[in-house]
Amino acid sequence: MKIHEYQAKKLLKQFGVKVPESRLAESPAEAYEAARKLGLPVAVKAQIHAGGRGKGGGIKIAKTPEEAESAARKMLGSRLVTPQTGPEGKQVRKLLIEQGLNIQKEFYLGIVIDRSEEKPVIMASAEGGVEIEEVARRNPDAILKVHVDPGAGLVPFQARHLVFGLGLDAALSGRFSQLVTALFEAFRATDASLAEINPLVLTAEGEFFALDAKMNFDDNAIFRHPDIADMRDFEEEEPLEIQASRYGLNYIKLDGNVGCMVNGAGLAMATMDIIKLSGGNPANFLDVGGGASAEQVKNAFKILMADQNVRAVLINIFGGIMRCDIVAEGVVSAVKEVGLTLTVVVRLQGTNVEAGREMLAKSGMNIMAADDVTTAAKLAVAAAAK
Repeated sequence: MKIHEYQAKKLLKQFGVKVPESRLAESPAEAYEAARKLGLPVAVKAQIHAGGRGKGGGIKIAKTPEEAESAARKMLGSRLVTPQTGPEGKQVRKLLIEQGLNIQKEFYLGIVIDRSEEKPVIMASAEGGVEIEEVARRNPDAILKVHVDPGAGLVPFQARHLVFGLGLDAALSGRFSQLVTALFEAFRATDASLAEINPLVLTAEGEFFALDAKMNFDDNAIFRHPDIADMRDFEEEEPLEIQASRYGLNYIKLDGNVGCMVNGAGLAMATMDIIKLSGGNPANFLDVGGGASAEQVKNAFKILMADQNVRAVLINIFGGIMRCDIVAEGVVSAVKEVGLTLTVVVRLQGTNVEAGREMLAKSGMNIMAADDVTTAAKLAVAAAAK
């Protein structure tokens, strides 16, 4: 789950991370009033779930309340296109009006889970204010990494390692160590999957501030944090993804035309790769899970068909815990209900596979069976191209 910048800063502030004074604005008049009260200059910042806002014109500096009002009038209601939104962009509904700072230096500071090490990793760089992926590509040695043992937590020498690696003055060691400790505690306590400050700025007064902030959270742990769950902004999410989450399905919309339904995230990734190798493009990632019911399969199929770009459907199921006849039952039920005219290619293997195949064969519908996933993918890609 993602949240907005203003929400992330509110959370980080609770853990002791310093953030600039700011106000939320949802109208030009509110932006004018916020700028007047905060003092000038201010930054007018579009609140969307995507990075690269500055490149898309989503961050403007205003030297007067009138400039803040004018910038707000242009941004609110517009569709902001950034390198992370895709060409369709995202509609701007809220703005953060933020106090200006006397910036001396910009840094990058972030925490993610390193799954290969099975530990959180703190990353820091003296090259702040730019995308960390670009820094990693251009100058990987510029990124410092510290892995934190989940049991021991962040220990003082690790914070000091970052201080000296960034070339900070020894007099700033204590303040920076406190900041890193606060960020890590926020990451740990909220079950975050990402906590990022970019840029982290050092002011001329010798203080560190989070000039921007991004936090993502583990969906499987969100039940422990109802306050964070309440921050979810459904208007920022793809409608089909919201619908899928209500049925307990893992769905991500993509830009292809071959709809995919698979049980298991790894199998889903492999299926999408095979579609690409067969000359097609997947329209989505859809994992119904290991123990989905016929009703869930039916709902998953409806979600697939709600995407107007889908021209054919590939269902790839390996029945272990999930029985193939249950999948077949759900597919047949969904096809009858939706009144499908597109080609559906089904590859079933595993528990009760013969019963599942027989059910599909007797349905009398436009359902093609395949014994292996490569054949299935080729059939689906060919059908989508017609």
